Amino acid sequence: MSPALFLLLAAVAQGDTGSFVIRNFRFASGETLSELRLHYRTLGRPHRNAVLILHGTGGSGSQFLTPVFAGELYGAGQPLDTTSHYLILPDNIGHGRSSKPSDGLRARFPHYAYEDMVAAQYRLVTEGLHVNHLLLVMGTSMGCMHSWLWGERHPEFMDGLVPLACLPTQIAGRNRMWRKLIIDDISGDPDWKNGDYATQPRGLRAALQLLFIAGSAPLVQQRLGPTRDSADAYISRWIDARFAETDANDLLYQVAASRDYDPSPALGRITVPVLTINSADDFINPPELGLVERLVATVKGARYVLIPTSERTRGHGTHTAAAVWKQYFAPFVASLERR
Repeated sequence: MSPALFLLLAAVAQGDTGSFVIRNFRFASGETLSELRLHYRTLGRPHRNAVLILHGTGGSGSQFLTPVFAGELYGAGQPLDTTSHYLILPDNIGHGRSSKPSDGLRARFPHYAYEDMVAAQYRLVTEGLHVNHLLLVMGTSMGCMHSWLWGERHPEFMDGLVPLACLPTQIAGRNRMWRKLIIDDISGDPDWKNGDYATQPRGLRAALQLLFIAGSAPLVQQRLGPTRDSADAYISRWIDARFAETDANDLLYQVAASRDYDPSPALGRITVPVLTINSADDFINPPELGLVERLVATVKGARYVLIPTSERTRGHGTHTAAAVWKQYFAPFVASLERR
């Protein structure tokens, strides 16, 4: 690691952290939670160049502090230079250090959906951090989908959107099928016991296997396991590590939360510039469906970039490898700042 990158990441690690508590939060399902806790991290000082960065399913805001993301975007002269931008990195409902089923309610935790997650994000930004306008809303995977919803629900609140690795339409086809399999692997396992298990159910391991395949990419996995034995060893280590750190109820809720997502009927409400980026080797959002091209054409001022498969792409995970798409992102952010 270069000295400059080391200093940058050391500064990033010292960003402000906190939790915003929303009293008596009412979910779209009609359920309520007396205290909904949203954990967050902020970088930089509050001012007009506020940027909301939203993570994917199973992730947290801390994933945006890694060298492959922060090291490419947050430093001096970089697109999201923290001396001139105020970055907001929340842990969404059910993730990270925010309120989630494994805190104690288990399967009695309210059944949140993307509508609830975006509503809570908005309240964190406006009521918790007192920000009344955002330069940019961007997100990866689930956060990508949330970005589209922000553009529809709060079209005057931001200057631009950057959704990374998703489709602006209902989750269907294979994308829905592997999610349904994960849900069934957990909830159909007798060891799950309606969420009241004493030890993690065996179905969690099967669910994680599907999650691995969904996020995989042939070139990446070939490098990681170039022989039969190395491939077997790698996937065994990966599954064991994830099993040790994952809660079945949390994962079940995280995957199920996408059930209400469908921005396609209201894309015309988006009035700000949009840069949406996918990669050609993304198993979850395969380009051959042609959905993004058709739908983005209905959004005035939107541009779609499809990153070709290469040694630099990471399948679905390309969304966090900022060096791969920074050449498109940097001028887009600069154009927002000139407006």
